Amino acid sequence: QVQLVESGGGLVQAGGSLRLSCAASGRTFSSLGMGWFRQAPGKEREFVATISATGGTTYYADSVKGRFTISRDNAKNTVYLQMNSLKPEDTAVYYCAVRHSLIGTSLPDHYGYWGQGTQVTVSS
Repeated sequence: QVQLVESGGGLVQAGGSLRLSCAASGRTFSSLGMGWFRQAPGKEREFVATISATGGTTYYADSVKGRFTISRDNAKNTVYLQMNSLKPEDTAVYYCAVRHSLIGTSLPDHYGYWGQGTQVTVSS
């Protein structure tokens, strides 16, 4: 069982930055692939970024590539999402997720545990 708690969301103007954090419980964090997803009102949940268990491999959605950075600190059981150059279309509830695999994927169904989400709102 893994519990995830996101934080760091908020309201920011277009062009601004936010850093999301996702704290995980459990002693196996360093062997788990992690992902960030988001869901805007009326839309399906979409992939944002993923990171392997060691942090050595990352992968991003085209819509955030070059603006967002996923990272992790296994000593703190935490994964981060640094979001720069934010746009109004980035407005969504952001979720972190974990899967029992050393690598992450872009498919929500491949993740077994999800956080409660944190709201990010970008004003124009």
